[in-house]
Amino acid sequence: MQAIPLSTPEALLQTAKRGHLKGRQPDPVVRESVRGLIGPRPAEGYRRDLLIEYLHLINDACKGLPEAWLVALATEMSIPMVEVFEVASFYHHFEVLKDSTEPPAQTIRVCNSLSCKMAGADELLQSLPDLLGQGVRVLPAPCLGRCEQAPAVQVGQQAVSKATVQSVIQASQGALRHAPSAKFAPEVIAYEAYRAGGGYGLAASIVSGEQSLDAALERMDQAGLRGLGGAGFPAGRKWRIVRDQPAPRLMAVNIDEGEPGTFKDRFYLERDPHRFLEGMLISAHVVGCESIYIYLRDEYHDCRALLKRELVALQANPPFPLPHIELRRGAGAYICGEESAMIESIEGKRGEPRLRPPYIAQTGLFGRPTLEHNFETLYWVRDILTHDDGWFAEHGRHGRKGFRSFSVSGRVKNPGVKLAPAGITLRELIDEHCDGMADGQTLYAYLPGGASGGIFPASLADVPLDFDTLQPHGGFIGSAAVVVLSQADKARDAALNVMQFFAGESCGQCTPCRVGTVKAAQLMKAAVWDVHTLEDLSQVMTDASICGLGQAAPNPVRCVIKYFAHEVGL
Repeated sequence: MQAIPLSTPEALLQTAKRGHLKGRQPDPVVRESVRGLIGPRPAEGYRRDLLIEYLHLINDACKGLPEAWLVALATEMSIPMVEVFEVASFYHHFEVLKDSTEPPAQTIRVCNSLSCKMAGADELLQSLPDLLGQGVRVLPAPCLGRCEQAPAVQVGQQAVSKATVQSVIQASQGALRHAPSAKFAPEVIAYEAYRAGGGYGLAASIVSGEQSLDAALERMDQAGLRGLGGAGFPAGRKWRIVRDQPAPRLMAVNIDEGEPGTFKDRFYLERDPHRFLEGMLISAHVVGCESIYIYLRDEYHDCRALLKRELVALQANPPFPLPHIELRRGAGAYICGEESAMIESIEGKRGEPRLRPPYIAQTGLFGRPTLEHNFETLYWVRDILTHDDGWFAEHGRHGRKGFRSFSVSGRVKNPGVKLAPAGITLRELIDEHCDGMADGQTLYAYLPGGASGGIFPASLADVPLDFDTLQPHGGFIGSAAVVVLSQADKARDAALNVMQFFAGESCGQCTPCRVGTVKAAQLMKAAVWDVHTLEDLSQVMTDASICGLGQAAPNPVRCVIKYFAHEVGL
């Protein structure tokens, strides 16, 4: 049989010279429109790591991602179409549209995570589609980061706090303004006001050498500040590890707080962004990071506009030479709160966690040693370095050290971010900072660390809330997202809600998590739980999942079996 050549080396070379992608070719008109959004081609070509930013530009302009526009984008960036598609199809806030598909005139997302579900999200999801009519799409959404304002809804890019059917309809019609009350839209300490109050003075003294880097490191070690995104790794030790790595070193800031029940980073960012930025710049200088990448979750549209504005003001009149700073926009993926998945997303890829080692402190963003910090961790740096030795550590309670910013939601009279001593108990937190339980409600159970941290009964309400205090009981504090349940709730329903969240947010990379979360959610719907199968499944997920999502997903299941057996027929 005679072989039929598919192509010749000469033909392949000519194809490469023409710059044509294989398969579907771009429409010239669409290509010009794409170029108008992303800007003219730089001499060195478009940066591959900006792919997600470019997808956002198209998504915002077209209310989706038409296939023809993706083909044109791939052509402009000189990358395979499959690479663009696999990234576009990974993130919840992107929707790839067939060329003949008209995007909805408006998309409304109703948070159905635990706190919002308790506040009536299901009723909104049932009522709104019929009332809003054709052309408006109503979708359930994972946590929107506004749990204290439950139920939370997002109309396009506008947040609606304490949503009702009427307020959502008004927002849909453009009749509801962005700032419904001062409570949810506080005055922001802008750049000039922050500088006038002495802001950036500490950072300037460190950059100038007036204060030594070693002294700053020593002060951080003494303070005992730990990572406040959930992992709890000592901040001073992290600085030393990355500082010891070869240059160039980079920094990545995680403001992708997607844990159900967590909203503390948004709370502080809305009020005092430069306190965080100063802590960020101090950290970067001490460690020797030449560039900083800030990763902000997509749901925080107003925060993004605010941070852009304040970064422009900072860079226009800097108090000292600044490193390169880029603000990156998430696209609706909880998994990108995991540090290595966030790194992948900043690089313009699918947000899939990396296998470790190597750790990102050694090989992180763009293959360089990377200092990664949560927003709130950096928020405290200035105060720690300004006050006397031991200031931060001396504020704990019950033998613990420091402050904790608790995001409290659920059945309490006054939910919100509560700055309290580390080690405070739940009962003390509710009584001293939340004005007690909501009227007519009695404490029944609580989640101390959001969806991942387990579910505890009221009998454990006197356990100190801090790192390492909850593990013996089958949970952890994580990002200190406290969701309070009453006699009106069931722990099994809460556990099912968070397991369904994990199933929807799994990146799908590893089988134990991808399959295990879905299977667990199915089993948890039974009136009587199959404890043997659930425990076996939980062990596999804990032992074999790549990242913390799959490893921590079984915590609520195990807690229900241990503390609320009567709810599941045991």
